[in-house]
Amino acid sequence: MTHVLLKKIEQESIKKAIPQFKTGDTVKVHAKIIEGTKERIQIFEGIVIKKHGDKGAEATFTVRKVSYNIGVERTFFVNSPRIEKIDIVSRGQTRRSRLFYLRPLRGKSARVKNRYSAGSDAAVTTTDAAPVESAQVAAE
Repeated sequence: MTHVLLKKIEQESIKKAIPQFKTGDTVKVHAKIIEGTKERIQIFEGIVIKKHGDKGAEATFTVRKVSYNIGVERTFFVNSPRIEKIDIVSRGQTRRSRLFYLRPLRGKSARVKNRYSAGSDAAVTTTDAAPVESAQVAAE
C-alpha cells in the first residue's frame, strides 16, 4: 500500500516538458535563485558532463563551465521546481557517458565536437546546388 502511494506521489512530481539532452550537450539552465526576500532567475550555461537516473523523481544532471579560469560544476535535479526551463545551445558528440576527463583540460583541448544530423547536411547541399545549375543554363 505505501509503495503504491509513494509511486503515485513520485509520478505527480515529474515534469512533462523536459527536452531530451545527453552528456556532451551545451545547455542553458534557467534556475530560480532566492536572495533574501527577492527571487530571480539565473542562467547557468555549460556542458553536461554527467546524467544520473534517466527517469524518476531523483534524476540529476551535472553542468560544468569555466568562469574566470575556474571550473564550476553544478548539479541540478531534472524535476526540481527551482528549474524554470532548460535550453539546448548545441549538441555534442561523445563516446562516453561521463565526461570527467574535461576537468583538467583548458582551452581548445576542452572542446567537444558538435553532432550534426545527416538530414540537415543533405538539405544544405541540395539548396546550394540548385542556383549554380540555373546560372549555368542562363549563361548558355
